[in-house]
Amino acid sequence: MKRIYAFEDKCLGCGLCEVYCRTAHSKSKDIIKAHKEENIVSGISIEEIMSPKSAFYFALQCRHCKDPKCVKACISGAMYKDENDIVRNNKDKCVACLSCVLVCPFGAIKKNTDGKAVSKCDLCVEVGSPVCVENCPNEAIKLLDEDSEILK
Repeated sequence: MKRIYAFEDKCLGCGLCEVYCRTAHSKSKDIIKAHKEENIVSGISIEEIMSPKSAFYFALQCRHCKDPKCVKACISGAMYKDENDIVRNNKDKCVACLSCVLVCPFGAIKKNTDGKAVSKCDLCVEVGSPVCVENCPNEAIKLLDEDSEILK
């Protein structure tokens, strides 16, 4: 299965992955409306790590684990693995108990601003391909097979 991998040595911390993710998952598909009016929570976030000499950035998103703790912890059955092994969230079933947020070892699941559900990376299944990967100006985020040579 292909997964998204972040390469912190290439990440500039620009946040374009977050911008494109919010826009792609908005109702309007308009960059201004998605950020100002719809208040979409991005499925990816840029994390900053400070060191004594500089800052490092990396993209954080769902790893679509083989044995996802979030699916096991979900009391409503909203979190599930689909036929392509993608960990998905049915927002209509989600009761916002936040169990998935608590058990995610990566901190990749976020509470929605509406308080009714959670948000996480869905690999842009409805869009076709991950917009964060397509729009990263420095190629710090890549969609790769688990056995890709670049990961070894």
